[in-house]
Amino acid sequence: MSRVPLENTPAASQPLLAQIHHAFGATPNMFKAVANSPVALQSLWAVFGALGKGTLGAKLGEQIAVAIANRNRCEYCLAAHTVLGQNAGASAAEMAAAQGGQSTDARTAAALAFALKVVEQRAQVTDADVASLRGVGFDDAQVVEIMAHVALNLFTNYINVALDVPVDFPQVAFK
Repeated sequence: MSRVPLENTPAASQPLLAQIHHAFGATPNMFKAVANSPVALQSLWAVFGALGKGTLGAKLGEQIAVAIANRNRCEYCLAAHTVLGQNAGASAAEMAAAQGGQSTDARTAAALAFALKVVEQRAQVTDADVASLRGVGFDDAQVVEIMAHVALNLFTNYINVALDVPVDFPQVAFK
């Protein structure tokens, strides 16, 4: 049971919840939980929207999300981003591999390895770590965009785990 209400959220959150409902065809529980703070909901939705216009693409963004969710043991994000990744064109096998930080594509593998190192080492990465991204074709803007995906996913993982948000997507087992 969620540690914050999922219903009867503040009136100031209702317009954004309507947008979210329209975008997803339903209102995922995570957004209902975040809606307890209208400013947090506004911030979260703005970041989702901005990163959706990024150059990494939805598929890679979702692969990063499942890798981080698996590492942080966030059942909610693992389930949600597995579905979203498949909707973005990833196969079930690609999403399962990404969950473990793996990919047969060198570019994707480098992005996943970097994102997980950022999480595990609390952003204590080296020049060589950034160079490895550049070596597979990421430019500086994309390196920063990967960092933005990491930050967004840390926030959503922490919201879901700390507030015990009920999973409303098909369950996915941790690796």
